[in-house]
Amino acid sequence: MKILILGVNGFIGHHLVNRILAEKPDWQVFGMDLGTERIGAALHNPRFNFLEGDISINKEWIEYHIKKCDVIMPLVAIATPKAYVEDPIGVYHLDFEMNVNIVKQCVKYHKRVVFPSTSEVYGACVDPEFDEDESYLVVGPIRKERWIYSCCKQLLDRVIYAYGTRGSLEFTLFRPFNWIGPRLDSLDTAKEGSSRVVTQFIAELLLKRPINLVDGGRQKRCFTYVDDGISALMKILENNGNVCANQIINIGNPENECSVKELAAVLKKLFQEHPDHQQDSVYSDIIEISADVYYGKGYQDIYTRKPRIEKARTLLGWEPKIGLEESLRLTLNSFLEENQAAAL
Repeated sequence: MKILILGVNGFIGHHLVNRILAEKPDWQVFGMDLGTERIGAALHNPRFNFLEGDISINKEWIEYHIKKCDVIMPLVAIATPKAYVEDPIGVYHLDFEMNVNIVKQCVKYHKRVVFPSTSEVYGACVDPEFDEDESYLVVGPIRKERWIYSCCKQLLDRVIYAYGTRGSLEFTLFRPFNWIGPRLDSLDTAKEGSSRVVTQFIAELLLKRPINLVDGGRQKRCFTYVDDGISALMKILENNGNVCANQIINIGNPENECSVKELAAVLKKLFQEHPDHQQDSVYSDIIEISADVYYGKGYQDIYTRKPRIEKARTLLGWEPKIGLEESLRLTLNSFLEENQAAAL
């Protein structure tokens, strides 16, 4: 099987390509991204063909490889809340416009697309667990610009679904729920305040800066270790018995639910237990801050985000295995190893 991964140097992309190369000797991967810092040894693997490029520029290369490959994975997106508020047009341009062009080419050349939806499409849904096929997708007012990411992804989901249910496209939409693990974000990203919450908190601990709990940290999330998530993705790509055709599948760990306030406390404890930081003279304080101050007026939070994963269990035979504290410990240890020199 030949797979095209756009955004292969991203968090999901580089973990996925490494798993493919390790476990699937008869699979070939073609990848494109703006950089290579996460990909590492995969660059030297003869079954991995990489182009350093931009999806808004290298359009002929992309179209050629869509024609050439069996499965297309457009993973390119801006996926940090700070960007939703500060650059909503940039989010729309990349996350929707660039990706819908890829989808149209998959339709044109009759290719299967495995597309990364997001847990954010559920928005402020009130269901205790979010169901892929039944839960309402609830977003806020237009003036709360943070919803542009959710809306872009939801509209792409609807376009892909409409093509698929009319016989023009074979697709699988997967919805990751707060995947964490090695190389999630860089220290530089965290210094700007625009990384994901787990790496943002770890960076604050490393830099001895306060950990900010936006609106008290009442928000709840279910954190999924990336190895578990990639195992589900591999099964989606394999698609044994064509069970994933035209399906939407949550990939998350409902057992790993905690509030952001609890998250901060666990990460601080793990940081204090780390061999390199047991003797630190000072540790970050955990403080509360308003969303308007931290993100700006265009932000609005989501207070619950718990997946129903019966479909992943049934269709894929998949079950997440790595618990919350172990997921956080592995992520913290990796981040410290990756960024200790940069912090100094």
